[in-house]
Amino acid sequence: MAAPANDAEEISEAEEEEHKLAPHPSTPQQKFRKDYAPPPYLISNVDLVFDLREEACTVTSRLVMTPNYGQLAAGAVPPPLVLDGRKDVKLVSVAVAGKKLEAGAYELSEKTLTLGGLPQGKFEIEVVTELRPQDNTLLEGLYKSSGNYSTQCEAEGFRGITFFLDRPDVMAKYTTRIEADAAAYPVLLGNGNLKAAGKADGGRHFAVWDDPYPKPCYLFALVAGKLAMKERHFTTRSGREVTLRIFVQERNLGKADQALESLLHAMKWDEDTYGLEYDLDLFNIVAVDDFNMGAMENKSLNIFNSSRVLASPATATDLDYSRLEGVVGHEYFHNWTGNRVTCRDWFQLTLKEGLTRYRDQEFTSDMNSRAVKRIEDVMLLRASQFTEDGGPMAHPVRPDSYIKMDNFYTLTVYNKGAEVVRLYETLLGKAGFRKGMDLYFQRHDGQAVTCDDFLAAMADANGVNLDTLGTWYGQAGTPHLRVATAYDGISQTYSLTCRQHTPPTAGQPDKRPVLIPIRLGLLGPDGSDLPLRLRHKDGSVEVLGTTGVLRFETAEAVFTFVEVGPAEPVPSLLRGFSAPVKLEVEGQSDEHLYFLLAHDSDPFNRWESGQRLARKLLMKMYHAAAAAAAPASSDGPAADDDGQQRDELRARVESACAAMGGVPDSLVAAYRAVITDPALDGSFKAMAISLPTLNELMEGVEGGADPPLLHACRQALSRALAGALRPELQAAVKDNSDPPEQPYRYAAAACARRALKNRALALLSTLEDPAITAELASRFRAATNMTDEIAALGCLVELAGPEREAALAAFHHKFSADPLVLLKWLGLQAGSNAPGNLERVRALTSHPAFNVSNPNNCYALLLGFSHSPAHFHAADGSGYAFLADAVLRVDGINHQVAARLVAPFSSWRRYDPPRQALMKAQLQRILEAPGLSENVFEIASKSLKTA
Repeated sequence: MAAPANDAEEISEAEEEEHKLAPHPSTPQQKFRKDYAPPPYLISNVDLVFDLREEACTVTSRLVMTPNYGQLAAGAVPPPLVLDGRKDVKLVSVAVAGKKLEAGAYELSEKTLTLGGLPQGKFEIEVVTELRPQDNTLLEGLYKSSGNYSTQCEAEGFRGITFFLDRPDVMAKYTTRIEADAAAYPVLLGNGNLKAAGKADGGRHFAVWDDPYPKPCYLFALVAGKLAMKERHFTTRSGREVTLRIFVQERNLGKADQALESLLHAMKWDEDTYGLEYDLDLFNIVAVDDFNMGAMENKSLNIFNSSRVLASPATATDLDYSRLEGVVGHEYFHNWTGNRVTCRDWFQLTLKEGLTRYRDQEFTSDMNSRAVKRIEDVMLLRASQFTEDGGPMAHPVRPDSYIKMDNFYTLTVYNKGAEVVRLYETLLGKAGFRKGMDLYFQRHDGQAVTCDDFLAAMADANGVNLDTLGTWYGQAGTPHLRVATAYDGISQTYSLTCRQHTPPTAGQPDKRPVLIPIRLGLLGPDGSDLPLRLRHKDGSVEVLGTTGVLRFETAEAVFTFVEVGPAEPVPSLLRGFSAPVKLEVEGQSDEHLYFLLAHDSDPFNRWESGQRLARKLLMKMYHAAAAAAAPASSDGPAADDDGQQRDELRARVESACAAMGGVPDSLVAAYRAVITDPALDGSFKAMAISLPTLNELMEGVEGGADPPLLHACRQALSRALAGALRPELQAAVKDNSDPPEQPYRYAAAACARRALKNRALALLSTLEDPAITAELASRFRAATNMTDEIAALGCLVELAGPEREAALAAFHHKFSADPLVLLKWLGLQAGSNAPGNLERVRALTSHPAFNVSNPNNCYALLLGFSHSPAHFHAADGSGYAFLADAVLRVDGINHQVAARLVAPFSSWRRYDPPRQALMKAQLQRILEAPGLSENVFEIASKSLKTA
């Protein structure tokens, strides 16, 4: 039996000291996990009435309060009730137990409403507030989007509607009455089941919604507006008939079918995999253009960012379809992992988000290619979450403190949190994991709980000790796993000596060992998997099959296999990326990697071997080019400077590469074998011939990287491979091109063909051959689906010339009335490395297609610009200054979006000293700006904290 960890024991020493310091009154204050205390009052029932008017909206909230403070001492009075609010919420009136309070009978501040002199036992309060949703550019609480009313209450948005105990451990049953003008807002939606609807005076109408399941206020939702609808039906395994609806703007109705199809698949999958049925008669989805998040799992009324839920062959790529499937599944799966069982406090966010991210990953894997999905997930983890783990914003999957919870909807909480959940499944097996999930729901349905409760359910259901797995929840940083191998041919034993350590992170200088499940296989001389016989310390031998899992949970351990022979095997370690760690295998040669690339039965490790080979070569190229003297710059027109710099970098890298002897023939041969292997999936081939991402490569540069130089190395290797493999790549393009009359299908086989074809075209485009550029332009014009159209355009935007300009103009003309598609147009230009692109991006901020108040626009253009190594990381700092200007502009409109725009500056330590100084200067400029939001302050100040 595993004993749950005590939350208070895992607060770091640095944060303990920080907690003791009295904050300056003007400094945003942190909240600490160790300070959690149950609220003195709970709410059993909430009755809301929304009177929606054009000038202002009135909200009447009637709350049934129950005491949670225990037995009062003789003569003691009940504690005050402190309700959360926001300065833009106007208090109209407040009543306690039927008595209206005068102004002096309560305390009102910008953030709270405090009520004292309360009766003992159960009592009711009524709060009336007035809102102006049309002025709410924060997009938190109740706001207007495209003329429609919508809400977003996670994490702390409900306080922007009414004064309330805005915390997840206060769960209540809700009834909501919505009244609005019938012509302007014909659709009125709320949580739960529709109980009543009808006409009201003055051309108005109303709807009453009742949610029978207790929920925290962050799951409250309301939508009112002019919306078109599509409907499907689902019968649960127990026979319940559920109506499924999606509401969109009329012009988007043709893009709604895929979401409903994905929802049907998700409902069936959750029943088959976990035995979890939907629990109401109605499930609604609404697409909203202005939305800070990707989607929100409000009970029975999921609200989605339009960019994540609308798709058609002409407007969405294969990747868009895949993401749509995953996010629809994710929000539906929250019905149990997040809604029926929610988190006690926001520090436990990964309890619902990490677990549900794992569930949506598994769902997508079962719907498509499991191997390809796993590689995609690990690529994202390494490229972005590992960076987060190694920077000043590093935090455990269960953070210890925050200023604004909005800033902790991070890849660490979601994706690393999903990897921590995957550890349970790896250790316990699918059957053991299911037993743990069943016990978790049995114990905690209808409760707000912690990560420790989840761990305890997994451990108790399987009768195992998982204490060292619990360390993952409280420890930031990416563990390093180092493995040394030894083979004794006489005794035919093979030993693995494993060592682990986690580098220090801010506030956590000393790290403890964590439980690392090492899934592995041993390959014989013919490439086949050998049987694994593990000898334990007591001399007993355990037969593991051909793939086994080692439980490594100390700083160092030795694992010995017997009857291994007659030759030394090649180890395949961390199969399926069985733990989120950085692996180093001592003495692993290129020959071993080529062998694994050719023979490993584990698709992930086969791909990983190719990535390691490419990474080693790119690092060699980078260091050679960095050591070479840069040629002297000649004076030229300012407009040509970045083009000239690009040409100089290219020449420098290619000279260094030539001095190294060029690209090894063995690597070219390995890639050729992958491309031409008929047994391999096309999507896998596309990934196998893709080079490591720039973010991942920067992790391997000590002393700080030069991003434009590293990008130049990556481009040089791409060109070399494209030149050497041109016949094979062109054959892949030809063999995987569909005839124009063939309709688009979102299916694994069709996606695999397009993935290989478009990856081959991308490699060929780096040759900058006029014939290939002309073919790209032709394919762009002839494309019959967005996947092929955007793939060709993505290649052309990297090439300066008339073809690029013509394609961009044609794309804009074709989709000028579709703002969601124009996000792709903005994003491709933002991330381009073509000469002169900063001025193009600057001009786009004034283009009619760009709306600075819309989060999607800001993410596409402004955050997208940070993905350009040539221009964001320009040596003169102009790219940094541009983004810092954007942060300050957006912060005056939407704090959450502005905070996300600061994120690229947080990784300043990864770059060379001149760029570090330039980035820190912009962070300091942001911090010194008057009126800075708490969201931006937290990210910027923590980024500089250990400078």
